[in-house]
Amino acid sequence: MSRIVSEAMPVNPQRAVVAAVQLPAVSDAEFEASLNELRELARTLGFEVVATFTQRRTSFDTAAYLGTGKREELRRFVQGETDQSDDAAPVEPRDAKRAAKHGEDRIAHHGLVAAREAAKAKAGADNRRAAFVLVDHEISPSQARNLENEVGCEVMDRTMVILEIFHRHARSNAARAQVEIARLRYLAPRLREAAKLAGPQGRQRSGVGGRGAGEAAGEADRAKIRDRIAELKQEIIALDLERKTQRARRQESQGLARVALIGYTNAGKSTLMRALTGSTVLVANKLFATLDTTVRTLVPEGVPRVLVSDTVGFIKNLPHDLVASFKSTLEEAAEASLLLHVIDASDPGFERHIEVTEKVLEEIGAGKVPRLRVFNKIDQVGDARAQSERAKEFRARYPKCIVMSAVDPDDVARLHKAILAFFGRRLVKAELFLPWSAQQLRGDLFATCEVLEEQADADGALFRVRGAPEDIEDLRTRIGQVHSGP
Repeated sequence: MSRIVSEAMPVNPQRAVVAAVQLPAVSDAEFEASLNELRELARTLGFEVVATFTQRRTSFDTAAYLGTGKREELRRFVQGETDQSDDAAPVEPRDAKRAAKHGEDRIAHHGLVAAREAAKAKAGADNRRAAFVLVDHEISPSQARNLENEVGCEVMDRTMVILEIFHRHARSNAARAQVEIARLRYLAPRLREAAKLAGPQGRQRSGVGGRGAGEAAGEADRAKIRDRIAELKQEIIALDLERKTQRARRQESQGLARVALIGYTNAGKSTLMRALTGSTVLVANKLFATLDTTVRTLVPEGVPRVLVSDTVGFIKNLPHDLVASFKSTLEEAAEASLLLHVIDASDPGFERHIEVTEKVLEEIGAGKVPRLRVFNKIDQVGDARAQSERAKEFRARYPKCIVMSAVDPDDVARLHKAILAFFGRRLVKAELFLPWSAQQLRGDLFATCEVLEEQADADGALFRVRGAPEDIEDLRTRIGQVHSGP
């Protein structure tokens, strides 16, 4: 059983077709969600998806992923050999409005296809309807090569699409190095496949035990990849040491509490980061807009002073090499005192997103870090009544969660209060006497503690404070050292 879902053709020449096999163990809802996600990944990469080809099979075709008949169907579509007017259903006005509002994923969900005019516009200058086929699984190099040869255009599997997005969005030296390692590891087995298919000249052997030009060139390329990966690993180690040193200095000098924003990609973490810290981090309605960890201070500041970090988003089937490569970046989550698990309240697949995030947290060693679930984007859930009902559902299912919108100042203030309350649970009250001879420590006292009362006399000032036990003890020690000094 299979279907084609055709979609309106844009002017942008970067046209792509999505192809996927639905295995028996995958439900229709899960399959559709994965397809929608791949379309969104394609949009982030700058592609316009013009059609979706799907097929039900008990297993992937070992030769070229899709079955023989489906590959021929795909080839004819890509090469512009089929007339879709016979099997294309016109979009009803009501559905067209929904498609314009929610994008191509809604079109696919309702099984709609474009009308004859849209199909004719797909031909393009080279008469091909698409230049890329995006496969919603990770496939082997030989499967990709065979599919490319049969269909007549470039094939990118899900892993390659994600890697390319990471490559384009990486900004810092650490992120670039991490992405390059993952890309090189992905490329290595494909070079071996290319060497096998180098043709007769590449397969000729030069004497007994000799190797052909293609095989020798392939081995040289693989050696270069191994050397480059080793070089990048050393670079990452140096960057990690620098990052850890900076982190330790912040903790030692300021006694800061740490919060990390984590969650599925495009859940609104960067928008929330800006709202909580007043920073100017990048905010974009695209998957993986943020790859580099950004650290800012929670504002308005409280006691203790809190650092908030924004981290790379998670996604279903995130390539293992990317998880491994970004493990150092994600240590901000593993070493935080509190995780804010940001969830897109408007996404019907939020439960799957929660599962994916929980799985990645376990992989990076952050599974036991305390967390607060934050259902963001509640303002995008229908009208006020629908928002209220959805919020009640979330609170009933997750009693300690916060339902909010990052663009609502009152909601942000409520989350800010919850963050300070979390850290306030371990604060203690104490009295500190600061002699006039130790007044240089007054600034540190106000920076690390909440001053409840101050009384001065001829010898100095007595403070009633509230703060972390270690900060108060540190101040006592420093006051004693200054007071008893020479």
